Amino acid sequence: MEPYRPFVDLMVRGIVDKSSHLEELNRDLKNQLLKLPTLDVQIDDESSPLFVATQRTAASLAKCFAGQQRKIAYPVLP
Repeated sequence: MEPYRPFVDLMVRGIVDKSSHLEELNRDLKNQLLKLPTLDVQIDDESSPLFVATQRTAASLAKCFAGQQRKIAYPVLP
């Protein structure tokens, strides 16, 4: 999950910068946060939604543990 934290931080920072009423997590804020899994992420010159990219990273980690590859597929940071 840590390789994807900058994507979350960037989105939350954008929300904070645009909003003046952040006392509660209202419907609008929830809708903005729900867009996170669909953000485009680059891995190995391919673009895919963040939720797919996390699966690719996890699968590459599993292959490293199994000795099938030596490199984890990390996203390109924003």
